[in-house]
This record gives sequence, C-alpha cells and structure tokens, in this order.
Amino acid sequence: MESIKGVNVTGKRVIVRVDYNVPITDGKIDDDTRIIASLRTINYLIDKKAKIILLSHLGRIKSQADKEKNSLEVVARHLSTLVSCGIYFVPFTRGELVEKTIQNMNDGEIVILENTRYEDYPKLLESSCDEALSKYWASLGDIFVLDAFGSAHRCHASTYGISKYLPSYSGFLIDNEVSMLDRAIHQRKTLILGGSKVDDKIGVIDNLINTSDYILLGGAMCFTFLKASGINVGESIVSDDKIRYAKNLIDIHKNKIILPIDVVTNNGVKMVTEMSNSDIGYDIGPKTISMYKELLINSKLILWNGPLGMFEDPRYEDGTKKVMQFVYNQSIPTILAGGDIISASHKFKYNFTYLSTGGGATLEYLEGKRFKTLERLNGK
Repeated sequence: MESIKGVNVTGKRVIVRVDYNVPITDGKIDDDTRIIASLRTINYLIDKKAKIILLSHLGRIKSQADKEKNSLEVVARHLSTLVSCGIYFVPFTRGELVEKTIQNMNDGEIVILENTRYEDYPKLLESSCDEALSKYWASLGDIFVLDAFGSAHRCHASTYGISKYLPSYSGFLIDNEVSMLDRAIHQRKTLILGGSKVDDKIGVIDNLINTSDYILLGGAMCFTFLKASGINVGESIVSDDKIRYAKNLIDIHKNKIILPIDVVTNNGVKMVTEMSNSDIGYDIGPKTISMYKELLINSKLILWNGPLGMFEDPRYEDGTKKVMQFVYNQSIPTILAGGDIISASHKFKYNFTYLSTGGGATLEYLEGKRFKTLERLNGK
C-alpha cells in the first residue's frame, strides 16, 4: 500500500474517495467524525495545490425517495465551514455540468459530486462495480486516493473500480486506520466487546483471542455467554443459535473469557446468579465494573468494540461510562473500533486518540479478511 504523501499532485486532478456516510436528522449532521477525519488528506492536497474531486456515498439508495433524502449537499455545506478553499457541489454523479465544473477548477479547490449511490437506482451500478461507470469516474482525474476506510471492504465502482484506470494511493486516514488496526491485531491486549449481536463478533474473537490476555464481555451479547454457562438470564436478548459456540469458547478459554457477575435489569441490580424469569439485562452492574477495572489496570493496549450497556438511556449508561472514564484517566492506549462506542465517547466527552471510523469495515479487518481495495493502492 503506497501513501499519497510525497507524490507530486500540484495541478493534478486528484479524485479522493472519502466516507461522508454521516447521520443526518432534519437536514442537520448529527455526528461529523468522519468528515473531520478526512481533513488531514484534504488539507494536504489543498496545500499542495491539487484540484480535489471528492466522491462519497450516503445511505442506501433503492428508490427515488431515497435519492431525495440522501443528497450530499448538506455535507458539502458543512465541509465548506471546515476548509479554507472554494468548494463547488455538483448535484449530479456524471454529465456535462460535472465535466465543465472540473474543467474550470483552480488549483487548491474542491469539487464534490452527488452521492455515488445515486448510481444504484434504477440500476445497481455503483455497488456492482460497473465497468463503464468506473471508467467514467476515472476519466475525471489524474490520480486516485482511497481515504474511506468505512467503505474499503466493498469493491464498488468508487472504491475499487476507479483504481483499475489511475495511479492509486492511500490517504492519511487509511494509513492511520491500517497502522492502528494492525497494531491491535498483533500486540498483546485486552479486548472489550459489547453491543447486541454475537454474530458480528465471532470472527473478531476467533482471530484475536490468541493475542488477547482477556476478553471482557458486556452489552446484550454477554447474555448469550451467560446462558451458555448455565445461568438463567430471564428475558434478556440471547442468540440461541450461538449458544454452542459460546459454550465451546468458554470451555477452551475459561481464563480469558470474562463475564459479568452482576447486571442492571428492568427490576434493578441483580447478581447474574439471582436473575428471575422476568428480568431483562440492560447494563453491567457495579461489581462487574470494579472487576473490569482491576483486569484493565495493567493492560498495555485496549481494543474496544461495542458499548457495555444501553448507554443511550441514563439508567443503563454506567457500565460504558465508568469503564471508559477509568481507561481514559489511566491513559491506557485504547482503540475504539467504530460505531456505537465512538458515539458513547462523544456523549461522555472522552477524546481518545485512536478512533476507527470503519464500523463494519473495522470488524472485517480485525477478522483478518482480505481487502482487495487496499491491495490496489500501489501507485500504479
């Protein structure tokens, strides 16, 4: 993988695939983490006097109504407040206006095209990596930069197809993500896993358990493991089809798999051995929080994916909040691996150095899956 750093981009048309798939409510961006994360590459290209063409998807486009509510115009407006150069938004993914706008660009300016997934309706062209579309987008530039780690696991026209036709490089966000996650895979660490689905975490557990000292479990997923241990978890969420997997993992790695000893339920705090049939677990309890702190204190690195409870509700936020506060105050190097755990860090105002913007891509990378998009970034 070759970085854009050091490449002569002055006066060149540089197509940058960014990840601006951000949450938007009533025309306002709720969380601009991914936009902020793209600025290092963008500002570098501005400083080097490149002509910058930004491509991104936003949401899923399966109908005309989806197009109307997923325009990148609101993102372009927000980006214009974060950079020092001119930004031109083109409400099309191709055509004469796109070509003329790019033709008339000055060095150090930005053109942002409409949502790449507009090309998924009525025909699935972006997501199927349509050859003609890939070739067309490539014709708009001289160099391609992939800087959308959140989309790097998908071989779409805008993430993979363009790289067939242009010299292709990684942006600084991709460089940082890959370096950070490679460290998380290979170094000794403590793994914290939460969230609701066991399915999403199986590949991560299997790939990382040998380099993990402990795997601390929370969130709804821990109840599958508790049930596999023979504990009555009441009406808590359980993935029954993963009980056998969980039991086998506990049997083989009983000293590494750490389960809650108490939980916060709809009926108050309960020891897990005392849960009743009507209990629903929503967070880890205070004794578990203390136990997890003791296990984390000597960690050289923490990799954390998924909240430890339903942190959006103040009644069930303590597990995530207090463990997060502890590792932050102890200055333990901590990688927050995408999604809800980053939202939790924003809610509780803990600014960790290592934030993965990837979501599903982060999990797939941690599982050790091959990313064809990254293999193409060789400067050729």
